[in-house]
Amino acid sequence: MNRPPTIWEHAELLGHSRRDFLRFCSWLAAYAGLEATQVPAVVHALETRPRIPVLWFHFQECTCCSESFLRSSHPIVADVILDRISLDYTETLQAAAGHQAHAALQDTMTRRRGEYLMLVEGSIPTAEDGVYCCIGGRTALDIATEAAAGAKAVVAWGSCASNGCIQAARPNPTSATPIHKLISGVPIIKVPGCPPIGEVMAATIVHLLTFGTIPQLDRVGRPMAFYSRRVHDTCYRRPNYDAGLFVESWDDENARKGYCLYKMGCRGPLTYNACAVTQWNGGTSFPIRSGHGCIGCSEENFWDNGPFYSRLTNLPGLPIEATADRVGTIAAVATAAGIGAHAVLTGIRKGQVIATEEKEAKAGLALIEAEEAEADAARTAKQDAQER
Repeated sequence: MNRPPTIWEHAELLGHSRRDFLRFCSWLAAYAGLEATQVPAVVHALETRPRIPVLWFHFQECTCCSESFLRSSHPIVADVILDRISLDYTETLQAAAGHQAHAALQDTMTRRRGEYLMLVEGSIPTAEDGVYCCIGGRTALDIATEAAAGAKAVVAWGSCASNGCIQAARPNPTSATPIHKLISGVPIIKVPGCPPIGEVMAATIVHLLTFGTIPQLDRVGRPMAFYSRRVHDTCYRRPNYDAGLFVESWDDENARKGYCLYKMGCRGPLTYNACAVTQWNGGTSFPIRSGHGCIGCSEENFWDNGPFYSRLTNLPGLPIEATADRVGTIAAVATAAGIGAHAVLTGIRKGQVIATEEKEAKAGLALIEAEEAEADAARTAKQDAQER
């Protein structure tokens, strides 16, 4: 085979069935926020398009983004996405080392100029000419500048590359800087979080692979499909917030009842992320469900926006919800029936959203299977005709 193999061809070689592959495409489309009618486009892209060459850099970071990606819940994400996207260079996972690794990097930057994706974990130190982060005798700043010049797009994984994270927190001794402040002339997609959700990372890559375009971004450069809603808006404890039911201390009865963590410093009202919807570890849980408030890790300067355990006293743009006391006052004059009705309606609305998403995913899979069956029938009929 002279041409580069497609993702489907690699999945087939690994022993995955056609049905597993179609389920995987439907799953990716759903996580990417695509409609069911666009699932065939995802299937077609993964069947026919060659793998995207990827250069994955690690600068000032802890590798939690890679860990999150590798532990994405779907069983063939690592096989299909990570192993088969032509991961030409990554300091953490590659088998090559030293001069061999450097040669692989240079080969991709030369032969695939304008075609490869540049994925970046970590911020870049600029103090003392960048000596606080060097790889192979070169500074992170030099490497990033060179690689970005030939990249099709740059994806900033996690809060380090997107916002600077803890390295850039006061007093920031290394002058750690996010990637978008150091390079220009190439599209940059931010996928913040500490770490970001693995499924969000995979779906971002799949969008680039499927459509060859940059996904719709918000005003700070994050994919709208995952960062358009506040954690607060999709939190299962939101009815308690609206009813004025709050945890007052970590060991009180209200904590055991699962009341709202707003008074304990939860940053959910100011944080845009998919944690409450997608969740972690295969949709098992997320920090608020485990009893700890959101610390706003996907927002800029979140380390300096603390302390984490003091409640927010002012929510810009949300005057009605300005303080927990205000919410409590409103709740005091509400009738029990009204509160109960609100909670029930909230639950119904969430149930409807989930049911709609499941219905669309099933519809997409059914559509693909019907097309596959029709194609099989046509091939069989053609073979029968040839035999006769």
